Amino acid sequence: MIFRYTIFYVDNVRETLEFFEAAFGFARGFLHESGDYGELVTGETKLAFSSTALMRQLGKSPATPQPGKPTFEIAFETDDVVGALARALKAGATLLQDTRDEPWGQTTAYVSDPNGYLIEICTPVSGA
Repeated sequence: MIFRYTIFYVDNVRETLEFFEAAFGFARGFLHESGDYGELVTGETKLAFSSTALMRQLGKSPATPQPGKPTFEIAFETDDVVGALARALKAGATLLQDTRDEPWGQTTAYVSDPNGYLIEICTPVSGA
């Protein structure tokens, strides 16, 4: 078995793909002609988006993310947290925590995307 997808429920899939392309440099892997589903090329596991409208049609009731009360986060690892954070903010991310060095040997910063999802931008953990 492999971990294939992480799917975020968003109001506008196309705009969300455009944000992640601009903010983090990911390439678009796929956008369905309906505009209700899309994927980014992120490595082994795909970062995917499905419209909240489609989920409601399928009988699901997706909640609205709250960056101040997250239930999860995604993390993007880089050797240049300062540069990655600047790029994300320029693309429209909201700053939640500026760059800082953590006691476990990692540099982190936190933003939320325009949908309210929590995103960590971080270096590898030292010694990991």
